[in-house]
Amino acid sequence: MKKIAILGSTGSIGTQTLEIVREQKDIEVLGISAGSNVKLLEQQIREFKPKLACVWTEADAKELKSKVKDQNVKILSGMEGLIELAIMEEVEILVTAIVGMIGIRPTIAAIEHGKNIALANKETLVTAGHIIMPLAKEHHVSIYPVDSEHSAVFQSLNGENHKEIEKILLTASGGPFRGKKRQDLYHVEAKDALKHPNWSMGRKITIDSATLVNKGLEVIEAKWLFDIEPEKIEVVVQPQSIIHSMVQYVDGGIMAQLGTPDMKLPIQYALYYPERRPLMGKRVDFFELAQMTFEKPDTKTFKGLDLAYRAISLGGSMPTVFNAANEKAVALFLEGKIGFLQIADLIESAMESHKRLEEPNVSEILEIEQDTYDKIIRQI
Repeated sequence: MKKIAILGSTGSIGTQTLEIVREQKDIEVLGISAGSNVKLLEQQIREFKPKLACVWTEADAKELKSKVKDQNVKILSGMEGLIELAIMEEVEILVTAIVGMIGIRPTIAAIEHGKNIALANKETLVTAGHIIMPLAKEHHVSIYPVDSEHSAVFQSLNGENHKEIEKILLTASGGPFRGKKRQDLYHVEAKDALKHPNWSMGRKITIDSATLVNKGLEVIEAKWLFDIEPEKIEVVVQPQSIIHSMVQYVDGGIMAQLGTPDMKLPIQYALYYPERRPLMGKRVDFFELAQMTFEKPDTKTFKGLDLAYRAISLGGSMPTVFNAANEKAVALFLEGKIGFLQIADLIESAMESHKRLEEPNVSEILEIEQDTYDKIIRQI
């Protein structure tokens, strides 16, 4: 039995991970966590019988403890709870499906305790890649990407010499507003931005896809995962979301990973690597598909991607500001307090006002996060 724990078991990636557990029947879930979804977490406890479960607040922990008092499970809360879950002795792989920079400390703790990481929490590498990757190397820990794009790159690198990479081609769907110009986007609402044409994802990442910020975060993440300079990472819009990403080599050859838009494939690949397991679901029918098209991203309308390249070029603490400003701006947009185009404007403003630190530690990263949040609140 493969033994795992999941940070963020009630979110999109977490619930799909548990679907794989149901289907494969040879994974034991030792720990699960949620932000505040006590109802779903209770259901998961009753089905998967973990030893530990964690929620963020003490009040939710008290409620959950009362609901599952008939179960043999220890209920934890807060950051201390997440870290205790992340370093559980028997856990082989920690699935980091939690959203936001809250995932940094548990991920570091897991690596220090020799746990392999199935990484879906992109903020960890975006803001602390300079800490995470050397630490993983020091502790001989593998980091398996769960994002479909990074999993595709990982798969396209199998058996190849990484020194022979000419560039990485990250594909993007273009989101729900592909083809629109700035004047078309002044009055769009959250319900419009949440209608992704291909993928079923959480609310925050769906908005990030609409702004192209998500693709910018993936560029930064790819830099750390594959040890490649940002100028060798190119974004290609592939609206059908069949090619999940590609690697071009020095001889001009291109390796690509294709499949239907289904996150269970990269999740399962990360859990069982290097083994491939059967997976139920729709297959690509090339006759039905008929054609695949490609476009350049419109970075004049969707400034988020260029801002990400600027952030990683400047390095240091700037990617933290980029990420934190986006998190706060997206939250405000979902609350109806700012317009869609203001998301990128607020990110740009936050970056312009920031005094960059060369190599921030974890405490400094979290301080910069809070400071960026505060600046945006004052600004609006």
